[in-house]
Amino acid sequence: MLGFSGFSHRTRFWTSIVVAVIMLTGTLSLAYAATGSVRFHIVKAGFIVGIGGGSGTLNFKGRNYRLGIGGINVGTIGASAVDLVGTATNLRTAADIVGTYTQGSAGVAIVGGGRVATLQNANGVVIRVRGPAIGLEASLSVSGMTISMQ
Repeated sequence: MLGFSGFSHRTRFWTSIVVAVIMLTGTLSLAYAATGSVRFHIVKAGFIVGIGGGSGTLNFKGRNYRLGIGGINVGTIGASAVDLVGTATNLRTAADIVGTYTQGSAGVAIVGGGRVATLQNANGVVIRVRGPAIGLEASLSVSGMTISMQ
């Protein structure tokens, strides 16, 4: 039976180097993920099935990217407009923000009320936003939001 001691000093050295490089590569790939800031303006209206849309901006690595926002909200009654600001984390490129974001929600936004949301897409991007809502809306729903780059 050959154990690790049966290998030459040179083989053990290079094996250790290869293992260290593999471990370091996994750590470095996480380090490349960055954070950007986001601003959204979203308008929603509906009775039972709500339709929402809007626009936004991603500021990432010193550049601004225009975003389109769409989505359907099941369980919406009323209308509201909201301006949200926050962060998008786990971005490797600006294009990573594109995709469908989902969140289970239960909330009421009344004139001057507030919105707070944390959403994630299939690319692993996490968006955390907050802001005041204007209008009257009551919803108990599973929301879907799709972000596209314009």
